Amino acid sequence: MESQESQRIAIVLARRAETAGQIADTMVSTWQAIDAALSPIIGQRGVAVLYKRSLYLAGHAHPWLAGMHEDSQATMDLMALRSVFAQQSSTDAAVAGGAFLQTFHELLSSLIGLSLTERLLRPVWAPFSSGPPAQDTSS
Repeated sequence: MESQESQRIAIVLARRAETAGQIADTMVSTWQAIDAALSPIIGQRGVAVLYKRSLYLAGHAHPWLAGMHEDSQATMDLMALRSVFAQQSSTDAAVAGGAFLQTFHELLSSLIGLSLTERLLRPVWAPFSSGPPAQDTSS
């Protein structure tokens, strides 16, 4: 069952991107931001291991993600991630993207605690926290 957080991320992904390709680009940029935020603390290998574990876990509900975690390299293959997301419908890409990011968040929280996870990833989640721009109704 999906959490409210992954549903919220999926909704934001779907609102901000009309195509699966745009969602794929958002996923790549989000993972680049995660890597930038966490690599100084846990190293690129540490980020890659968490990325792959999150892919594995999210792959249970989204089988098209399965297998992306299997290569022996301790790196994130963001081009492969972009490719697999771009091949899906925009709805499937948004839902899986939300689940993948939420799985990562839960995994990291289980290792370092929710408070530290939130502090470290605050800049990464900022685009997902803000809803669509408010409309001016004062006309």
